[in-house]
Amino acid sequence: MADDTEYVNIWMRPERPARGPRPAYSRAQITEAAVRVADAEGLEAASMRRIAAEIGTGAMSLYRYVPSRDDLVELMVDHVTGELRLPGRPSGDWRADLTLIAERYRAMRLRHPWLGDARRVRSSFGPNTLRLLEFGLGALDLGPPIDDVLVLFGMLNGYIDDAVEEELAWQAEARRSGISREGWMGRSAAYVHRLIDSGDHPMLARVVRDARQPHMDPEARFRYGLERVLDCIQAALPSEAAPPKAGRR
Repeated sequence: MADDTEYVNIWMRPERPARGPRPAYSRAQITEAAVRVADAEGLEAASMRRIAAEIGTGAMSLYRYVPSRDDLVELMVDHVTGELRLPGRPSGDWRADLTLIAERYRAMRLRHPWLGDARRVRSSFGPNTLRLLEFGLGALDLGPPIDDVLVLFGMLNGYIDDAVEEELAWQAEARRSGISREGWMGRSAAYVHRLIDSGDHPMLARVVRDARQPHMDPEARFRYGLERVLDCIQAALPSEAAPPKAGRR
């Protein structure tokens, strides 16, 4: 059964009451403590009780500042999104703007691996999240219907998330097993060549023989895929929306 209680977004709640003593802590202090714990130990470790202990208060006292754990996670996500440091408005070169988002978002995701566990289908539209949304959608607001703009921006975000999750997974595997991606390919070589020699897997044979991407370093592999995604986005934009040629910005 649906809860009929009116939902109050964390961003609708004043940080401090209009009356009464000055709060001992700020949302920023609480959020920063939660991010530090999550960076070091994962999102699950950033419980309300743990964060209260980190800042030196009781768990029940923390709820006066942040009503729920979901609200705390919303604050954490928006806080680290602010690390992107995007310009106030798009530059007019949509490809350069989306590349800026992609590179800074990847770097931010790698600094905060717990973000993959904090993803929500819904968004509470915190201030930093809104800045990212306005900048990214604004860069693509070049003529297509707004639904197409949403799909194209979602395509970019999906690529970034998938690429980062794979990169983080390989890092976790290396920590667990002591074997790097390159080491795993070397260890698997005998089996892979047996598959190729069977003649039943022509596409696998082509990948092993010709593909460069599996042998790139993570940054080069990310940039290679990003360029292909941007090419697809360009194909969906009006021809006059092509980015400026090099040297004409």
